[in-house]
Amino acid sequence: MAQPAAWTTSLESVLESVEVAEEAVKRYAEEAGFGESDQFFLGLAVREIVINAIVHGNRRDASKRVGFGLSMEDQTLSIEVTDEGDGFQIESVEDPGLPQNQDRPSGRGVTMAMAIVDEFHVQGNVPAGTRIQMKKHLG
Repeated sequence: MAQPAAWTTSLESVLESVEVAEEAVKRYAEEAGFGESDQFFLGLAVREIVINAIVHGNRRDASKRVGFGLSMEDQTLSIEVTDEGDGFQIESVEDPGLPQNQDRPSGRGVTMAMAIVDEFHVQGNVPAGTRIQMKKHLG
């Protein structure tokens, strides 16, 4: 199977952009040879992280963008999501499995995404914001 070309785009900080990113990763994963189950779960991981970028990172600020990129190298799909917010530390994300956090209205997206992908990295973005890189190995 031919390896799909790398793909990047800049998304508006509106919730409609979530659908664009989710569908893009599902199509890309299909082209790369991932099965239906992986396509679904990769879509879910991207959905959660892009929502976080829009709502928590960019705070729905229309002047800020969400960067979104997909690439495939050595049987590994890389997904990158960036925002232009204030940034966050992964250590500050509360464990949604703890009893005291089970009634919280948010906080599960990062945990779900981390469970779906093989690698999950959070970095500061230049000049501001957060860069999330997720990797999923084929096979």
